[in-house]
Amino acid sequence: MDYIRRHIESKIEELSKTWPAILLTGPRQSGKTTMLRRLAEKENIGRKYVSLDDLSLRELARSDPKMFLQLYSPPVLIDEVQYAPALFTYIKIYIDEHHNSGDFWLTGSQIFRLMNGVQESLAGRVALLQMSTLSQREIIGAPPKPFTTDFQELVESSQMIKTISAPKLFDRIWKGSMPRICSNTAEDRSVYYSSYLSTYIERDVRELSGAIDALKFSRFITVLAARTAQLINYKAIAEDADINQVQAKEWLNILVKLGIVFLLRPYSNNVPKRTIKTPKLYFYDTGFVCYLTKWSSPEVTEMGAMSGALLENFAVSEIVKSYRNLGKEPYIYYYRDHDAKEIDVILEGDGKLCPIEIKKTTNPDKRIIKTFSLIEKSPLLRGTSAVLCMADSLAAFDRENLIVPICII
Repeated sequence: MDYIRRHIESKIEELSKTWPAILLTGPRQSGKTTMLRRLAEKENIGRKYVSLDDLSLRELARSDPKMFLQLYSPPVLIDEVQYAPALFTYIKIYIDEHHNSGDFWLTGSQIFRLMNGVQESLAGRVALLQMSTLSQREIIGAPPKPFTTDFQELVESSQMIKTISAPKLFDRIWKGSMPRICSNTAEDRSVYYSSYLSTYIERDVRELSGAIDALKFSRFITVLAARTAQLINYKAIAEDADINQVQAKEWLNILVKLGIVFLLRPYSNNVPKRTIKTPKLYFYDTGFVCYLTKWSSPEVTEMGAMSGALLENFAVSEIVKSYRNLGKEPYIYYYRDHDAKEIDVILEGDGKLCPIEIKKTTNPDKRIIKTFSLIEKSPLLRGTSAVLCMADSLAAFDRENLIVPICII
């Protein structure tokens, strides 16, 4: 299969006209370097490329960053720049002397290391973007659009994107969203994910956390995968992974910062004592979850005990990607109170809260939307709500409560 065009490309081209530096972060193997090198060819301005995965170049960038930038002068694409934080000061000096837009394209996989260096040295000089694994819109070639419950926007999406059956949707969930798998350049999915875990994730965690027991870490991330779309319980996670809670928190934080998992924060209304404060856990790539939890095929996955959680994870991650791919940060939460009443997703925007439920059904029951009244005590207005499900087409219970096929996110 040919290269899959990334939605964030247009944002990078736009920002390169006004910002001297762009920093693109995201997990390894998500396609950052491939995309930027293609954009550099398209620019046709002779942008140099250098990767700090090369140990000799990394050492030069660390020991003599001034010489490094003389050798690799802008316009330049510096890959895995987090390995040489000393570069940031010299990039700042260069930017302040030359004032050229688009001089530096930087990538990094270890987001939290980068942020400290960027905030200290490049504040006001660098545009920050985050890139995830492929969205379903990217995979099928649909144009970028941040997910919203606005009816007209959904009508346009439904006219543009053909709905698919539940088996086909679970095929997408099981296959995952890694570019090499989706473009059919990885011959064996299981071999790819096995290598991804041992070659990239374990190596990065080891570098950031010191010596780790590979078997315990593998068990830990598998325990997390089995708990996707659930509230985080460090005590239970630590017990199941045979580690202590401090280690569980540290490893989870590293996975968040590496862009493997993300946390959905709870929404608090004006009665905060009634709401849960614990975040929920999601993976960016459901294929990786299926690999870790050993679902052998899309068919088994669809019928299995985790099918509902995987569907929820898929929908939530697609919503998040739909914003990040346009350089926007989604204001997305969930709601749960101490009576275990819950709303899967709440989107906030334009002074409104839009509640969303995610269900593995083709024909949702109207009683589902009763939980949406939980946010009515909020100082914000309630916007249009939606049930994301396996429906064949866009429909509605009434004007304010829509039925939305998950495949048009």
